[in-house]
Amino acid sequence: MANISLVFQDFNERSEEVSKYFIFLQDLEQEQVKLIKESQVNNKAKKIDNELEKTLKASAYLLLYNLIESTIKNAIEAIFDELQNKGVSFDGIRPELKKIILVNLKRRNPDKILNEIEDISLDIVKIGFNREELFSGNIDSKLIRETAKKYGFSSQTNYENTTNGEDLYLVKNNRNDLAHGIKSFAEVGNHKGADELIEIKNKVVQYLKEILTNIQRYIDNQEYLDFNNTP
Repeated sequence: MANISLVFQDFNERSEEVSKYFIFLQDLEQEQVKLIKESQVNNKAKKIDNELEKTLKASAYLLLYNLIESTIKNAIEAIFDELQNKGVSFDGIRPELKKIILVNLKRRNPDKILNEIEDISLDIVKIGFNREELFSGNIDSKLIRETAKKYGFSSQTNYENTTNGEDLYLVKNNRNDLAHGIKSFAEVGNHKGADELIEIKNKVVQYLKEILTNIQRYIDNQEYLDFNNTP
């Protein structure tokens, strides 16, 4: 992921994939499409059972959470890519980013990073970023707001269209329940109809889109710079 434009492109492609799956669930529920299996006894077609439909619905939360996590990780990575591409030094970035980099450096092995440093004011920015350390399967709107505050970009969205990301809590919790075996797929998929799932998906996608727009503005306006420390 090199820049915010590629982040948007990846987001749009993934969103389209997710949307197709949700529409399939709606068509399946409304019996506009049917999943059947052929009986080995009498060669008659047999409709899949309701438990499998619930499992398919539960899987929608996994797809949606994957979209959330990949989008936010890619966007944060784009900020650091921008700093490196523009050759922004540690001294030139806003205090919030300095704190992030210094905290990340505490996790690094000095022996491993020593050979990577040629110009410490530039290289410290690169070394202070590790995509895998960004989040650990718990992204919701609260964490996104905290991340926005840490980096200095806006987390404001149009509440009417996004409910400010409230649905991310449901998506995250269901995803974690499935990932950790707390609930079965049939349990998770039993609570929402396809129309409700599509409504959740639409609001989540719109929320992510507006957060990405905020980050794009942050990058385009170079809001990562410490303007109080600019000569």
